[in-house]
Formats: sequence, C-alpha cells, structure tokens
Amino acid sequence: MKNIQEELRLTRNSEYNRQLTVDLTDDNLCSMAAEINRNLDYQKKLRKKSEEAELSLKRSVSDIAHDLRTPLTVISGNLQMLKNEPSLSSAAREYIRISEEKCTVIKMMADDFFQLSVLESDYTSADIRVIDITNELMQFIADNESVIRTNGLSPDIVFPEKSVFAAADPVLLSRIFGNLLNNVIKYAAGSFKIVLSEDTDAVSVTFINNVSDSQSIDTSQLFNRTYRADKSRNSSGAGIGLYIVKLLAHKQGSEVFANLENNELYIGIRLNKQNKEAV
Repeated sequence: MKNIQEELRLTRNSEYNRQLTVDLTDDNLCSMAAEINRNLDYQKKLRKKSEEAELSLKRSVSDIAHDLRTPLTVISGNLQMLKNEPSLSSAAREYIRISEEKCTVIKMMADDFFQLSVLESDYTSADIRVIDITNELMQFIADNESVIRTNGLSPDIVFPEKSVFAAADPVLLSRIFGNLLNNVIKYAAGSFKIVLSEDTDAVSVTFINNVSDSQSIDTSQLFNRTYRADKSRNSSGAGIGLYIVKLLAHKQGSEVFANLENNELYIGIRLNKQNKEAV
C-alpha cells in the first residue's frame, strides 16, 4: 500500500510515465492496482486531448488575429485618404473620425490576442542578463515621449541618485513597460508617475496614476486574463494587457504587483538583482 501511495504521488508529475506495480500475490490488491492503472491511462488520454485542444485554440486565435491585421491596415489607409477629400461635409468627417477610432480599437485587440497566443505557446527561455534598468527606462521614456504628449499626459519620473542594475531580458522588459504605459494612457487623467527603486534583493519599476473609481478595481484580480475593471467595456483594447505583463514577468523569474492607495493605482514589476532561473 505504501508503494502504491508513492507511485500515485509521482504520477502527478507530467514527466512521470509509469504504471503501478505490486509484488504481492494478493488478488484483491492486484485487481485494485490494475483498475488504478486503467484510470491513470484514461486520465493521461484526457490530459493529452485537453492539451491538444488548447494548442489548437491558441493557433486559431493567433491565425485570426494575424489575418485581421491586413484588412484593418487597408481600412485605416482608406479612411486617411477619405479625410483629404475637400468636398466632405462636417458630418461625413465626423463619421470618418469615429470609424478611425473603432478601427484603432480593433487593431489593438488583434495585436493583444496575437501577442498573447504567441506568449502562451512560447516555451523558449528568456535572454536574461544583468542590465542597467535606469538606462532602459530612460530610453523607453524618450522613445515614447510623443505618445505620452499626444495623449495629454505629463509624466513625473523618479529615479535613484545612482544607476541600478537587475537581471532581465531587455526585449521583454521593454514590452512590459509598453503595456504598463498603455494601461496608464487608458485610465490616467493629466499626469502619472514612474518610480524606479531598489532594495536588498530586487529592483522595482512602478507606474502610478489616479483613478476616478477605486471601488471598482480589485487589485488581487488585475493580472488575471478575464478581469476587466471597466465592466461597461467602454475602454479600448481586449483588457489583457496586464495579463501579458504577468506572463512576460514570470518568463524572467520576476514578480508583478498592484495596490491602491488614496485613489492612486500602483502597478509594477519587481526584478531580481541576481539571475534566477526563469519560470
């Protein structure tokens, strides 16, 4: 019985692929072990089917998102050309403006789903190295200055007096910053803050913005794929940007966090100072 218990414990590991064996002549015990083995085989078949179905769904989502990009680009280009027509009435120009906005929203959703499907199907290791987080963040802000200004935002940047270093993949880190900025653009009004800080074990990058209705936000759920703080679904995008942030962070062995203080939303990532194995 102890051997059977140990074997059952090991079967929870997906890499352990051995059936139960008993070395006794007890017919009842042998029959029980055989029945357990049949159930284990059935569970393995179910798990394989489930994994195959999940992979097929991810591929379908990726294909659909990819296929949407071309017609959306064409539609957006045609709308731009229509705007240059001098004979358009003011009402027609307003219809074009609304169409452009909706086209942008759909493109953002397609990009989000495409990125998500790629991430969830990607089992390659992150290219983790010790990098200057101060320089990475400064470069990101400089690259996105026009985006920030265009959206009427004024950033308050708080850096330590000296450069700080952490273990991260610079490409993945830039994508994390981009998604955190997109989240700020959707919900911030007027200004926001980016704070770079460090402690003994980690370096933190935090994006902070005011929220109008803090009661509608559950910070414990913000990084879940299905969570939307905006229940009315009036905001743009698919609402999975922060879930993608979590996936990118975990790929680097890092942590994400979110909390509310005095109607201010703090969302960020904690990077390891030492190069730990990525999850």
